[in-house]
Amino acid sequence: MKIPETETIEIVLNGEARRVPQGFQLDGLLRFLEIDPVRVAVELDRAIVRKQDWNATAVKDGARIEVVWFVGGGR
Repeated sequence: MKIPETETIEIVLNGEARRVPQGFQLDGLLRFLEIDPVRVAVELDRAIVRKQDWNATAVKDGARIEVVWFVGGGR
Protein backbone atom coordinates (compact mmCIF):
# COMPACT_ATOMS: atom_id res chain seq x y z
CA MET A 1 0.00 0.00 0.00
CA LYS A 2 1.44 3.35 -1.01
CA ILE A 3 1.32 6.14 1.57
CA PRO A 4 0.32 9.45 -0.02
CA GLU A 5 2.90 12.21 0.20
CA THR A 6 2.08 15.23 2.30
CA GLU A 7 1.00 18.13 0.14
CA THR A 8 3.33 21.08 0.47
CA ILE A 9 3.17 24.79 -0.23
CA GLU A 10 5.92 27.31 -0.84
CA ILE A 11 6.36 30.21 1.56
CA VAL A 12 9.01 32.86 1.93
CA LEU A 13 10.31 32.91 5.50
CA ASN A 14 12.57 35.83 6.41
CA GLY A 15 13.45 36.26 2.74
CA GLU A 16 14.18 32.57 2.07
CA ALA A 17 11.89 30.35 -0.03
CA ARG A 18 10.91 27.07 1.67
CA ARG A 19 8.44 24.27 1.20
CA VAL A 20 6.31 23.30 4.20
CA PRO A 21 3.32 21.00 4.65
CA GLN A 22 0.03 22.66 3.77
CA GLY A 23 -2.77 23.22 6.28
CA PHE A 24 -0.89 25.08 9.01
CA GLN A 25 -2.15 28.01 11.02
CA LEU A 26 0.63 30.39 12.12
CA ASP A 27 0.96 28.80 15.57
CA GLY A 28 1.34 25.32 14.06
CA LEU A 29 3.87 26.56 11.52
CA LEU A 30 6.02 28.03 14.30
CA ARG A 31 5.92 24.69 16.16
CA PHE A 32 6.81 22.83 12.95
CA LEU A 33 9.77 25.19 12.43
CA GLU A 34 10.77 24.77 16.12
CA ILE A 35 10.47 28.51 16.78
CA ASP A 36 9.72 29.44 20.39
CA PRO A 37 6.57 31.59 20.13
CA VAL A 38 7.21 33.35 23.45
CA ARG A 39 9.90 35.68 22.12
CA VAL A 40 8.80 36.46 18.55
CA ALA A 41 6.54 38.73 16.54
CA VAL A 42 5.14 37.57 13.19
CA GLU A 43 4.35 39.51 10.05
CA LEU A 44 2.30 37.80 7.35
CA ASP A 45 2.13 39.40 3.91
CA ARG A 46 3.34 42.74 5.30
CA ALA A 47 0.86 42.87 8.20
CA ILE A 48 1.65 42.18 11.86
CA VAL A 49 -0.46 39.31 13.21
CA ARG A 50 -1.43 39.57 16.87
CA LYS A 51 -0.36 36.56 18.91
CA GLN A 52 -3.95 35.82 19.95
CA ASP A 53 -4.84 35.47 16.23
CA TRP A 54 -2.07 33.01 15.29
CA ASN A 55 -4.26 29.94 15.83
CA ALA A 56 -6.91 31.32 13.42
CA THR A 57 -4.56 32.62 10.71
CA ALA A 58 -4.04 30.19 7.83
CA VAL A 59 -0.70 29.99 6.05
CA LYS A 60 -1.34 29.81 2.31
CA ASP A 61 0.81 29.06 -0.70
CA GLY A 62 2.99 32.05 -1.53
CA ALA A 63 2.77 33.57 1.96
CA ARG A 64 5.56 35.96 2.90
CA ILE A 65 6.36 35.57 6.59
CA GLU A 66 8.80 37.54 8.69
CA VAL A 67 9.62 36.29 12.19
CA VAL A 68 11.34 38.80 14.45
CA TRP A 69 12.97 37.70 17.69
CA PHE A 70 12.84 39.96 20.74
CA VAL A 71 16.26 40.53 22.27
CA GLY A 72 16.69 41.70 25.85
CA GLY A 73 19.47 43.90 27.06
CA GLY A 74 20.40 47.51 27.18
CA ARG A 75 21.26 49.78 30.03
